[in-house]
Amino acid sequence: MFEKKDTVLILAPHIDDAEFGLGGTIAKLKEMGKDIHVAVFSMCEKSTPQGFEVGVLEQELYTSLEFLDIAKENIHAYDFEVRLFPTLRQDILEEMVVLNKKIDPDLVFMPSSSDIHQDHQTIYNEGVRAFKYSSLLGYEMPWNNFGFHSYVYVSLTKEQMDKKKKALKLYKSQAHRPYSNIEFLDALAKLRGTQIKHDFAESFELIRWVEK
Repeated sequence: MFEKKDTVLILAPHIDDAEFGLGGTIAKLKEMGKDIHVAVFSMCEKSTPQGFEVGVLEQELYTSLEFLDIAKENIHAYDFEVRLFPTLRQDILEEMVVLNKKIDPDLVFMPSSSDIHQDHQTIYNEGVRAFKYSSLLGYEMPWNNFGFHSYVYVSLTKEQMDKKKKALKLYKSQAHRPYSNIEFLDALAKLRGTQIKHDFAESFELIRWVEK
């Protein structure tokens, strides 16, 4: 299904959302030779855990995406204030429009329509507006999803799944979060894999699919 999708863009409201939502699929797409861009809309400085210096989250972001073989020039970092995206939606939309003209993605991954986090909702809503002529898939974040339409599945090898987990381990400042648990990541990937008779998988909401 990704054969004609040469330029891929991932919209991540915050640092580590891309890796959590589709770290294994990123590894698979890189193996397929796709040109992958990641747009991160907040460096989340307000969310820096106690005991860590401000700026550590941004450093971990670049380290993790480098591990996933994302070129530095393909990382588009913005600094919108975390948890305030709804009040900044027009500015966010305008940045997305500029990015769309710059890279013209064939496929865009974004938070799903059922994601209840206010920042994630904003990225979904504005992402659909800005990239309505591209194929759109919504990634899964169970701790934020009230229901999830998993209509698209991407099978993963153990090596691709391991790469996702290793990328997330590079966010040492986020290790305290319950969803950073490796057992949880494995369980979700095995659940989605079982649904398609495969060892591991990531699932996505089908928002729009365009074959050009």
